[in-house]
Amino acid sequence: MKLSELKTSGHPKTLISSFLYFDVSFMIWVLLGALGVYISQDFGLSPAEKGFIVAIPILAGSFFRIILGILTDRIGPKKTALIGMSITSVPLLWGLLAGKTLTELYAIGILLGVSGASFAVALPMASRWYPPHLQGVANGIAGAGNSGTLFATLFGPRLAESFGWHAVMGIALIPLLSVLILFIFMAKDSPTQPKPQPLMSYLKAFKHRDTWLFSLLYGVTFGGFVGLSSFLSIFFVDEYGLSKVQAGDFVTLCVAAGSFFRPVGGFIADRIGGVRLLSCLFIGVSLSMLGVSQFPPFTLVTILLFIGMMCLGMGNGAVFQLVPQRFQKEMGMLTGIIGAAGGIGGFFLPTLLGLVKGATGTYAAGFITFAAFALIAFGVLLFASIAWRKNWNARREAVKI
Repeated sequence: MKLSELKTSGHPKTLISSFLYFDVSFMIWVLLGALGVYISQDFGLSPAEKGFIVAIPILAGSFFRIILGILTDRIGPKKTALIGMSITSVPLLWGLLAGKTLTELYAIGILLGVSGASFAVALPMASRWYPPHLQGVANGIAGAGNSGTLFATLFGPRLAESFGWHAVMGIALIPLLSVLILFIFMAKDSPTQPKPQPLMSYLKAFKHRDTWLFSLLYGVTFGGFVGLSSFLSIFFVDEYGLSKVQAGDFVTLCVAAGSFFRPVGGFIADRIGGVRLLSCLFIGVSLSMLGVSQFPPFTLVTILLFIGMMCLGMGNGAVFQLVPQRFQKEMGMLTGIIGAAGGIGGFFLPTLLGLVKGATGTYAAGFITFAAFALIAFGVLLFASIAWRKNWNARREAVKI
């Protein structure tokens, strides 16, 4: 496979549009996490409340991913994306002009979940333009939009220092509206867009065992990535005494590993198979999180988190190298369901860390629990791969598992 095939075998403008849409949406989705230290200070939140407030948009995104996934299959990804970006402007305006009470903040967090649902639109939009042997790299490029976290963690705290966190919500409208305009002119639905099916046929996806298997795998990889992205600022401030801006900088470093290595994961999965790559990555995640749970010196914990986030990011790309091989007609719906599982994992992790900190005074048990989930995912993957090799044998010449 040559990367030049991306130009001749698909639609590069749509691939770029999918990336930009996912990128700006992901930036907005984790904005409360990037501003979490400032919000916690304003509202005097407990450790458990800190974890919950940054996790609300992630959980809401899980719900909206299923809805936008269905819309993607029924009305097309371009229309769905434009609807999603329009709705996303609402909580940003609300945060800019109001957001003075905790109840309002919860409502803003729920609406921000729509931006997280962009995943269920951007990946099918890119995927449907490309043949099987380019699925990993195409989905990896579109999915690399999770690099939007970098902008949130790098610039969010700096802008909040100067203008306050409310103003940052308003400033985020500028890139959102810019991408919306570009999307109108650049994005195009694939001619292979499947015909709408009855709603009940989409629900049949829940009957497939592989739906739940992929959901578990992605719940660990993407859930771990977005959960840590949202919570690490609070972790660095609480455990290592960093300033708010310093914490944002080191979170950005860790997030960069996961974001930029996602397409690498897809590329490698196309070459050696998603199962083989994921097996190594889950072990890497488990070992790195066990290391973090020991609270080593700051330099070492940063290295461990960098490695862990890199493995999680590559894992995201590897999972979606496998999904299109199993599901094609229901790609939008399945992306929504599996993406929702990732969001639930992302809600679970910061909530767990906050609860553990409040109950024990340390985050150690939370990181150990996450390491255990990575090992469980590794075991499930090995078990599932036996059946996959039998059922997908006919397509082995075209794709790798």
